[in-house]
Amino acid sequence: MTIHFAAARTPNCSPVARALARSERTAAPANDNGNQAPGEEIFKASLRHFAEHGLGAARAARAQAQEAFFAGDRQAYDWWLSITRTLDRRLAAELDQQEGAPSGVSELNPAS
Repeated sequence: MTIHFAAARTPNCSPVARALARSERTAAPANDNGNQAPGEEIFKASLRHFAEHGLGAARAARAQAQEAFFAGDRQAYDWWLSITRTLDRRLAAELDQQEGAPSGVSELNPAS
């Protein structure tokens, strides 16, 4: 009777075992929202605004922000910009650029 030696498979030696072994994730998960999550009040207001305006909610919020900007109402501008940013970050960045300020800083709110 012949005896065959079969060495134990370890993840370091076997390509199949390496493929099936779970690797530790070193990087944080990617998230397109960045590090800033909207506050609960802004989030609820954004949901209500979306319920009223549907898919055009971000454009409607941008229009409200522009109206407040040209009226000189800083609080209303920041509010509507936050809602726009919650619904469509790219559209909010365009709004900031249109108003002549770098993204995240408006003429009405230079310290933000």
